[in-house]
Amino acid sequence: MSEINRENKDRLFRFIFGNEENKAWTLSLYNAVNGTSYQNPDDIIITTIQDALYMGMKDDIAILVYATMNMFEQQSTFNPNLPLRYLIYAGMIYSGLIESGKWKINLYSSKIQRLPVPKCVCFYNGIQEKDDMILELSSAFPENSDPDIQVRVHMLNINYGRNEALLNACAPLRDYSFLIYRIRFHQNNGMEIGDAVDLAVDELSDDSVIKPFIMKNRAEVKRMCITEYDEVKTMNMFREEGYNEGRTDGYNSGRADGQFQSLASLAKKHYITVEQAAEEAGMTVDEFLKKMKLV
Repeated sequence: MSEINRENKDRLFRFIFGNEENKAWTLSLYNAVNGTSYQNPDDIIITTIQDALYMGMKDDIAILVYATMNMFEQQSTFNPNLPLRYLIYAGMIYSGLIESGKWKINLYSSKIQRLPVPKCVCFYNGIQEKDDMILELSSAFPENSDPDIQVRVHMLNINYGRNEALLNACAPLRDYSFLIYRIRFHQNNGMEIGDAVDLAVDELSDDSVIKPFIMKNRAEVKRMCITEYDEVKTMNMFREEGYNEGRTDGYNSGRADGQFQSLASLAKKHYITVEQAAEEAGMTVDEFLKKMKLV
């Protein structure tokens, strides 16, 4: 079982649900999404791959039934490119399971080899009004192109007051949703992000499932919330300044270089992914990586 990758900057969602200390909460989330009723938290496998949580069950893998390979990601900004990300995640996970021997199959067998069933879920809690939706990889291909590869991602809005059945089925998710809601409420009323986090944590009810953990790790939680806020604020600043339009209209090179360096810095610190940075810069990932090596 892989440990959580602490080299990347954790988001609060991953810190709560991808933490070995909180496997009972992870199991609760797994059950709520899959409609299952597993009881033993030690049976769940948690692995982080880039921005996603991969969740599986030991029993599923051991008895080679039609297991579920859950890939969960939380997003505070709408991202229509999630199917491509999940295609990459799935390839990494399948490859890892096969190479490690955890999923024993013969790729060259004349018989069909059964695989874990992928479940791709994005928990969306951004400020843009978005309904639940299914994002499909086919949308990225030219119209009427009939691609042979398809990926579907279920985007679920977990803002407080939305998807109540799901939130009620997973108390830690409901508490997380409430915490984010109160942080934003205080920000919208003029409070600085750090103070907003402190007050929102205090506002968690005494019977909140996650409150003791949040209080124990208060400083780290506050840092993560501020980092996420700064990331969104920076990305919005680029959009508001018309960076993409400026590229085509001929922004001067000094301004463009400065914006690229800011994006490269965010990517190097893992505040945003390279894919997100490249998209903001109007470049392919390969182009962005090559230029990033020069700064």
